[in-house]
Amino acid sequence: MATGVLHRVSGGLGRAKSRAQSAGQLVLWSRGFATSSSNNRQDSWFKSLFVRKVDPRKDAHSTLLTKNEESNLYKIQFHNVKPECLDAYNKLNEDLLPSIHADKYYPCELVGTWNTWYGEQDQAVHLWRYRGGYPALTEVMNKLKQNQEFTEYRKERSKMLMSRRNQLLLEFSFWNEPVPREGPNIYELRSYQLRPGTMIEWGNYWARAIGYRQHNREAVGGFFSQIGNLYMVHHLWAYKDLQSREDTRNGAWQQEGWDEVVYYTVPLIQHMDSRIMIPTKASPLQ
Repeated sequence: MATGVLHRVSGGLGRAKSRAQSAGQLVLWSRGFATSSSNNRQDSWFKSLFVRKVDPRKDAHSTLLTKNEESNLYKIQFHNVKPECLDAYNKLNEDLLPSIHADKYYPCELVGTWNTWYGEQDQAVHLWRYRGGYPALTEVMNKLKQNQEFTEYRKERSKMLMSRRNQLLLEFSFWNEPVPREGPNIYELRSYQLRPGTMIEWGNYWARAIGYRQHNREAVGGFFSQIGNLYMVHHLWAYKDLQSREDTRNGAWQQEGWDEVVYYTVPLIQHMDSRIMIPTKASPLQ
């Protein structure tokens, strides 16, 4: 009997010890949870200091960056020409493009037409302006469909091309509007593929930077894409020759603030490209 009592007492003590251990573990777990929750809240608060907050906007980025979206729309064309056909291709364009440019029936203007000198070889670049935006573009395209001479031109041109592509562009509000120039000049088209979501930031920096690049009248035009490759920026520059280009670009580094613009805009770029171009006879930009 004494032995049975001892067993019962021992079993009761064991169960009590087990309950005490469980309670202790629960307290420790609760404290750990509370500590973890507190740490998580502190960590979330700390991280929130470095999270970029997005301001709500009522306007599209293009509206904020351009002068007037309904005023000027640009189309840039890149034609890769068969090497043996480049002279004939240029002659074909010289015969037709100026007539469309001069005809008030078409609400468009030929801004410039070039052959690439350094960059992609055997390439032609054409830049058109449509005053009146998308309605003007649509009007021109519909009218050209009825133009038999233009239809024949396209058939003949297709025999000379390996590939072609285009983009629709708007102009930055802080850049010059391209106007005809007397030559001789060489032109540089610098194209930047930006990281998505960085166009406003790019515009903010270049609104200040363009002031550093006006001393030799080198700035011709600045554009950003609307249709085609998106988040694409094109800067068009004019120089007397390659040495003038080198001197002008080096001179920009002597101006206080230019280095800062470069420092902050380079991380926005995914890819960049430079073409040195020679204007053709049909180009208003010589």
